[in-house]
Amino acid sequence: MEVILLGTGTPNAEPDRSGPAVAVVAGGRPYVVDAGPGVVRRAVAAGLEPTRLARAFLTHLHSDHAAGLPDLLLTPWTMGRKEPLEVWGPPGLAAMAAHVAAAYEADVRNRLGGLEPANDTGYKFNAHEVEPGVVYEDDTLTVEAFAVDHGAWTAYGYRFRAAGRVVVISGDTRPCAALAAAAQGADVLVHEVYSARALERQPPAWRRYHRAMHTSTRELAALAAEARPALLVLYHQLPWGATDDGLAAEVKEGYAGEVVSGRDLDVF
Repeated sequence: MEVILLGTGTPNAEPDRSGPAVAVVAGGRPYVVDAGPGVVRRAVAAGLEPTRLARAFLTHLHSDHAAGLPDLLLTPWTMGRKEPLEVWGPPGLAAMAAHVAAAYEADVRNRLGGLEPANDTGYKFNAHEVEPGVVYEDDTLTVEAFAVDHGAWTAYGYRFRAAGRVVVISGDTRPCAALAAAAQGADVLVHEVYSARALERQPPAWRRYHRAMHTSTRELAALAAEARPALLVLYHQLPWGATDDGLAAEVKEGYAGEVVSGRDLDVF
């Protein structure tokens, strides 16, 4: 099982960071966590076959994590995917899926009824609203959702188990006990972060927001020291001018384990 960072960005439109998305690849099949803008093109750049992008898990429904859903639904279909897109996520996902399908109804109708040799199955969207616990299992891997703390959102992190390896992806969250428990001894923990130092230069309203909704470098160091993953990968970074090395160094001030600040298309 390997982890590919398809997008490490935030709502900010950074040209070198696509919207948040991670591919966990097991048994040759990609399982996508979140669908930020640019998800399919990043998947192709990572060497993934787009027609195999058929299973995805949303951490929550914030736009930067879900704006790529139409792309994930329709682009692989136009390239030949025959499987419907299966997506697991929190309450509200079914309504979002229905609205996406309605928004592109004319597109689908035109492709099916025109000269384009489109199949009549790959554009379909099956949404599975889940609660914490095991939400998916096949002969390759098991996926467990756990609740994280992201303000008023119902938000999840995901724990993947396959071939004796464990990968945990945080999604957006404050530090929380459920995440520390899920990440205990994980081989890879992919976790969001912002620079604690640089936060002090932000306007007061944004300082309040980030402290309430996200995880600082100092807080992540404490969480990682408790969970002790073999590798901590930073994503969804808000460095506010800090370099990747500088952001990782902030975490390392309170955590002795291996830390990498991830970039789009990194593989672990």
